[in-house]
Amino acid sequence: MSTKDVFCPVEVTLDAIAGRWKVLIIHQLLEGTKRFNQLQRELGGITHRTLTKQLRELEGWGLIARKDYREIPPRVEYRLSALGQSLEGVLLAMHAWGESYGQKAFPKKGQEP
Repeated sequence: MSTKDVFCPVEVTLDAIAGRWKVLIIHQLLEGTKRFNQLQRELGGITHRTLTKQLRELEGWGLIARKDYREIPPRVEYRLSALGQSLEGVLLAMHAWGESYGQKAFPKKGQEP
């Protein structure tokens, strides 16, 4: 049996939210529905191309829903799907772990452990 035949639910979760921006996008959408430019402003530092790519990947996983109003000028809104909202507990647990252990286990460069 090859390692690819092994199913790991944790790996599936990590695959769905992996990357620098996905967790931050989900965090922003936990606050409610947002438009593309609003997300880009609130995330600060993400390029138009990267945000588009990350939103498409999250949509592909079924974590967010995209609503295109087919208007001029274009109006598109993003919100978490029920599946995406179900990640809130996971993200809160990761946040709590990071606050409790993150700095001790992974000090920033130049700091002593």
